[in-house]
Amino acid sequence: MSKYELAVVLNAKIEDEERAKVLEKVKGYVTRFGGTISDVEESGKKKLAYDIQKMSEGYFYFIHFEAETSAPAEIENRVRIMDNVLRFLIVNQDEA
Repeated sequence: MSKYELAVVLNAKIEDEERAKVLEKVKGYVTRFGGTISDVEESGKKKLAYDIQKMSEGYFYFIHFEAETSAPAEIENRVRIMDNVLRFLIVNQDEA
């Protein structure tokens, strides 16, 4: 099992309740594909370096998890098409 970090930027214009649902769905994808979440770090609302979908702010979350090497590709496929997810990135922590 390898260690990974999933960085997710969520839409800043949605309600707290909806944002929590989107985050839970992302975490659900991690666990569905055999990942074990060790930490979820919320960095809060921050200004983006450039506008994404006409938005200048987003909520940043960092999810640390362990999974098999095939899991990140599956997670990316699901998160890519989610509404209210502006950007995401999965980084292998073992190589860092």
